Amino acid sequence: MRGFVPPDPQTNVSTVQYAIVTTTRNTRTRFPAACVEIVADAQSAQAGVVADKQFAARVLGPSKSSEGVYLYYLMEWL
Repeated sequence: MRGFVPPDPQTNVSTVQYAIVTTTRNTRTRFPAACVEIVADAQSAQAGVVADKQFAARVLGPSKSSEGVYLYYLMEWL
């Protein structure tokens, strides 16, 4: 994936996690940390979706962009 920052194998800084993502378009592949709510598991993510613009997802992050913004990368929609 273009723009994807792979995780460092020597640290646990960026990890794959389940999340509720708030976005106007579900075609994006990366999201600022303010739009991502990390949850414990896939069932919690799916149960936590309560608004029209929220989506359950599996994300990788956080990762710091060149602009200094923390980002999460979409692994898959649930």
